[in-house]
Amino acid sequence: MQSANPVLTRLDETRRAERQALGAADTMTVADVVSRTVGLLLVTAATAAVSWAYVPQAVWIPAALAGSSLASLALLLFISLRRITNPPLIIGYAVLQGLLLGVASRAFELVYPGIVVQAVIGTFGVFLGMALLYRARLIRATPRMARLVAGTLLGILVLGLVNLIAYLFTGRQGVVVYSLTGRVGWLPYVFSVVAIIAGAFSFILDFDLVERSARAGMAHRYAWYCAFGLLVGLIFLYWQILRLLSYLRR
Repeated sequence: MQSANPVLTRLDETRRAERQALGAADTMTVADVVSRTVGLLLVTAATAAVSWAYVPQAVWIPAALAGSSLASLALLLFISLRRITNPPLIIGYAVLQGLLLGVASRAFELVYPGIVVQAVIGTFGVFLGMALLYRARLIRATPRMARLVAGTLLGILVLGLVNLIAYLFTGRQGVVVYSLTGRVGWLPYVFSVVAIIAGAFSFILDFDLVERSARAGMAHRYAWYCAFGLLVGLIFLYWQILRLLSYLRR
């Protein structure tokens, strides 16, 4: 059963293709994934704090925001499609995302004071809550859940991309509202809530995949790749929660 996370979805395929004898020291563990995920989160948070404090307001949108988002997207696609396990590249992605998160979050914070703390608490609250539910086996990863979550996330990504293209060419905002002020219809609310729910349940599938990969003796270097996938999921969830909170506070 595959993960719904687009980064981790081909990890099962990689494990089967690599079938080789590895010693215990050469295989990854769940603890390896946890430590690397925490490390990547610290790098992202530190970079976000620096960009929040030192990137001038005048270059938020035209330079830092656009440049870091394009660079991080390119790096995300490169790492995901080639299943890169190189720590410097993965750390580089965390740095770029930190820059993007810092400047964008500061823009939200100026309009809605306190919203960033709320979004951070909400993001980690959802993540830890799903981890506890998975640990207690109250929610289990099933093929049906994987199909449902994967299909929902794919639909969200496609609709989001179409919405962005339409906004760039027509200025109209549909399922996603990019402006920080102004009225918001019911559709963006529904879109954000569905995205948050799908993002939350994708963690159940990610946890299951990481556990199965560790039990199956996945090569140690893939701990970095798994951590990268979890980081991508957390950042996606943060954006959705931040956007929904901005809608609620208008």
